Amino acid sequence: MWTPAARAQLARSPDTYSTSLTDAEWSVVAPFLPAPARTGRSRRWPMRTIMDAILYVLRTGGAWRHLPREFLPWPSVHRWFVRLARTSVFERLAHALTMADRERAGREASPTAAVIDAQAARSGGTGVSGDRGFEPARRVVGRKRHAMTDTDGRVLVATVSPANLHDSHGGVALLRASRRPWPFLVCSFADRAYAGKRVAQATCVKVAIVGTAPGQKGFAVHPRRWVIERTFGWLARCRRLARDHEATPSSALAFFMLAAAMILVRRLAKHL
Repeated sequence: MWTPAARAQLARSPDTYSTSLTDAEWSVVAPFLPAPARTGRSRRWPMRTIMDAILYVLRTGGAWRHLPREFLPWPSVHRWFVRLARTSVFERLAHALTMADRERAGREASPTAAVIDAQAARSGGTGVSGDRGFEPARRVVGRKRHAMTDTDGRVLVATVSPANLHDSHGGVALLRASRRPWPFLVCSFADRAYAGKRVAQATCVKVAIVGTAPGQKGFAVHPRRWVIERTFGWLARCRRLARDHEATPSSALAFFMLAAAMILVRRLAKHL
C-alpha cells in the first residue's frame, strides 16, 4: 500500500533512473561486490554507478551500446558485467540473500524442499549456433533456463542449456549442482517431464512428481508447481529476459541470477 512512509522509503533521487539502487538497496548489495585493489591504478568509476548501469540493461532490455549518457561508457559497463559473471558474484549474492530472507521469514536458512522446472527463451539472434537449439514442444529456437526454487519461490540454483536439451537432463544438472550450496535438500517437486530413473537416481534428493488430476480439462493450479511458475513471472518483468540476447550461456545465467537476487534485495531493503 502506498503510504507516505512507503513513498519516502522507496523514493529515488530525481537525477537517477527508476532502475537505480536506493541507499538501502545499495547497503545490501555492496558487501558482495569486489573491493578496490590495494595496488595499481585506482578505479575510475564508482561501483554503485556500474551496478546501476547493469540493472538498467537488465530491467529495460536495451542493448549495451544504447546506455544513456548519464552512465559511464558502455564498454566499461560490459567489461565489469563479464568480470562479475565469470567470478559468480551474482550467484553468491542470490545464495546469501536467499538465506537471509528465509531467516527473516522465520524459516531455516537452508531449505529441505524445492521445486524444479524449465523455461524456454527464444533466441534474440546472437550467440554461437551450438549454444542454441530447437525445442519442438514450444517451437522455440534458443536456450532453456533450468531453475530450482524453494517452496516460497526464491531461486536456489539455475543452469542454462540449448533449448533442445530435455528437462530431465537439466533436472539432473540442477540436483547435482544443489548438493554443495544446499546440502539439506531431501525432496524436490517437479512435473512429469522429470519422471524416470535418470532424475530419480541422480542424487539422494527424492523427486516427487506433481501431475495432472484424473479427468482434468483445461488449466488448473497444481500444488507446489505454481510456486516456480510465479517466480518465472516475477523474473519476466526484466525485459532482458524476455528473449535470450546473450552471446554466451554464462552471460544468460548471470542476468537470470541477478534478476532473482534483485527481488530479494528490494525485499530485504524494506526491512532495514
